[in-house]
Amino acid sequence: MARADCPLPARCRAGDEASAAGASLRTPRARAQRTCGAAPRGVRGAVRRAFHAGLWACAALAVAFLLLPVLAIFLRVTPTTLVGELNDRVVLDALVVTAKTNAIAIVLLLVVGTPAAYLLASTRFRGRALVLTLIELPLVLPPAVAGIGLLAAFGRAGLLGSSLDVLGVALPFSQAAVVLAVLFVASPFYLRTAVAAFESVDRDLIDAARTLRAGPARTFALVALPVASAGLGAGAALAFARGIGEFGATIMFAGSVRGATQTLPLAIYAQFDQNFDVALAIGALLVVVSAVLLLLLKLRLPWARSASISPFGAVRSTSR
Repeated sequence: MARADCPLPARCRAGDEASAAGASLRTPRARAQRTCGAAPRGVRGAVRRAFHAGLWACAALAVAFLLLPVLAIFLRVTPTTLVGELNDRVVLDALVVTAKTNAIAIVLLLVVGTPAAYLLASTRFRGRALVLTLIELPLVLPPAVAGIGLLAAFGRAGLLGSSLDVLGVALPFSQAAVVLAVLFVASPFYLRTAVAAFESVDRDLIDAARTLRAGPARTFALVALPVASAGLGAGAALAFARGIGEFGATIMFAGSVRGATQTLPLAIYAQFDQNFDVALAIGALLVVVSAVLLLLLKLRLPWARSASISPFGAVRSTSR
């Protein structure tokens, strides 16, 4: 029956209003508003202020907890003492070993990891998701497991170590062992970031290169590599930052021999009981290096200016 023909217009209007009110109260927002409306305005304001105060308190506690150990390092040692201790022969030897082994590891990672990342990004095959997951496995492995795994694989009685021993190659407790340890723990940071960087390359550019009869190698070298260079640089920086802080796998697989395998983190451990000021100075140096690398990533300086990088491979191009 049409509304105009309703013999009881007042009753119809009342029914419509009741139905509308009931429908509005069935929505979650309406129920929340009705529930909140039951409390006096002053009480709601107090609850809101208490909630925001709790949020700020939790945030302040988290930030203070993360910054306090870092600040404590610089508060315990004066700048003069810091400079003096950094000139200690132990520190200089450890610095040389750290720089040398990490540089070699990053070069190897770039040479081998970049083509591997391009393949994983540009090719869809059965088991690809499993391969990407296995690449990330070293991220969650305990350092001791990484060290014992490297020994089981490359030690003299290991899977490959016995064959290498026949050839006169002894990897454990050498600088080569330090390089392998750094490669193992730092590779996921580069590979996942590199895969995401190559995946962010505009497919139209790849198709245009193929239309111009560029082969796969030329497409990779002249198109994909330059476009993804920002992400590759950021991934290399993340891998380097992880590598200079490596401790567990290195001490188990390479040992801590001064001037040979003792890196900066191992020098901190060695000097902890002998000269705590030297340990503090090395810690301060590593904090500064890590902060500089983080700042470069955040500011997106030349090699990272066109991408937004996540340690777990989330790369978003900002140049399009």
